[in-house]
Amino acid sequence: MKLRRNIFLIILLTAAALVIDAPKNLKIGNFTLSSPTISIGNFKRDLNIKQGLDLRGGTEVTLVADMKDVAEGDRTDALDSAKEIISRRVDMYGVAEPTIKTVISNDTYRILVALPGVSNPDEALSLIGQTASLDFYDMPVATDSPTYADLKPTGLTGKDLKKSAVTFNSQDGKPEISLQFTPEGAKKFGEITTRNIGKTVWIMLDGQILTAPVVQQAIMDGNAVINGTYTIEEAKNMVITLNAGALPVPIEIIKQQNIAPTLGAESIKKSLTAGSVGLGLVALFMILNYGYLGFIAVVGLVIYGLLTLAVYKLVPITLTLPGLAGFILSIGMAVDSNILIFERMKEERRKGNDFIGSMELGFGKAWDAIKDANIATLITTFVLFNPFDWNFLNSSGMVRGFALTLFLGIAISLFTGIFVTRNLLRALTVKKGEHGK
Repeated sequence: MKLRRNIFLIILLTAAALVIDAPKNLKIGNFTLSSPTISIGNFKRDLNIKQGLDLRGGTEVTLVADMKDVAEGDRTDALDSAKEIISRRVDMYGVAEPTIKTVISNDTYRILVALPGVSNPDEALSLIGQTASLDFYDMPVATDSPTYADLKPTGLTGKDLKKSAVTFNSQDGKPEISLQFTPEGAKKFGEITTRNIGKTVWIMLDGQILTAPVVQQAIMDGNAVINGTYTIEEAKNMVITLNAGALPVPIEIIKQQNIAPTLGAESIKKSLTAGSVGLGLVALFMILNYGYLGFIAVVGLVIYGLLTLAVYKLVPITLTLPGLAGFILSIGMAVDSNILIFERMKEERRKGNDFIGSMELGFGKAWDAIKDANIATLITTFVLFNPFDWNFLNSSGMVRGFALTLFLGIAISLFTGIFVTRNLLRALTVKKGEHGK
């Protein structure tokens, strides 16, 4: 009963993966198959494969920041803040794995933005080329069910905020965000806090809520603190974002060009051909060396490929050539796991155990080696991906793409190697009635 349930689950997952993996408008005779578009409330996912600049190309934009009204000591921070704002806007636009970096040369402050696969560059350019707008809102009329429409601008803007910085609470040492207002801003802020004691004030950047602190007391000197459960990294990011509104640096687009795939169509074709030939040789080796066991392992690898591509579409993962390399490498490691299992099975058969006993013992004894090898690789992918943006580790998008695809590939290969292949072997054993030696 349990085996039937597991086989049914494998078939169900494979069928779902086939539907998700189906390309747009694939015609089979008079029948057209197309991957669905997932829509849940405001969440929509078109399930197209996202490709990076090296595979698909995109738009490259060069912007220059006008620093004439910014003090010389604040210009680097102002440029970093402008970069953060552009990153937020690009994320809102839905561009996957953009490349955004700053370049300072003499008195020129530039931001270089590469947007993979942007179909409407004019819309993206109008979005990222705006100066940041920081505004403070309150709710002058209390309502039982407040909505966004009930918020009203207070007249306090980023021009009234002199600067924000990360500070630490003197009682518990936790990170806080300090706000220092100009004399005119201090007057406005004093009026706002006086009428909103015990109420919330919303701080918005480009119409998006950054934070919504509750006013504890009237603040008249223009120096305020936002406390909460911030980590140091979160507090730093919030300060950079706030300062982008406090130091409204005008951004001008000085160059925009469409860029072709950096690898070129011929290089991509050769890379895919090499990968396909390699996988074909691996499948042939498994079948010739292990017979029907190898064939079942190949079926497991096909299911692994379908599941992996489905996950790439659902996340979604932006595929670059390093990412494809991570995917192919994880397939090789999945084959390695099958070889360990099959060799253990051979050892148990030589000891005189029947097929079923050898299979169960082979999977059990090989698991420790498979687990240790894959955990070591998963740790490596964690270091390469650098999820916490540690400065002493890699921050390259290409390397992160490789790490992410390798991580997902290993996780899925463990599932297919231990669950899928094992249950397929059990089903074959039951069908053949192979209980003897």
